[in-house]
Amino acid sequence: MSDARITELETKLIFAEDLIETLNQTVIRQQAQLDQIQQQLRLLHRQLQDALSREAPAPGNEPPPHY
Repeated sequence: MSDARITELETKLIFAEDLIETLNQTVIRQQAQLDQIQQQLRLLHRQLQDALSREAPAPGNEPPPHY
């Protein structure tokens, strides 16, 4: 192989490695965002379940229909 070809391949390799690192950092950042969103969703679900359980009377504790 000629020196020019080797230099060209080395340059492409450097750019490819840089791109892979950039993409890897993007994936890491997005995964952290997904983890945070999932945690918030679990909290909201728990709050909704708590609110619904406070609103709905337990079976058998409902007032008779004539009230």
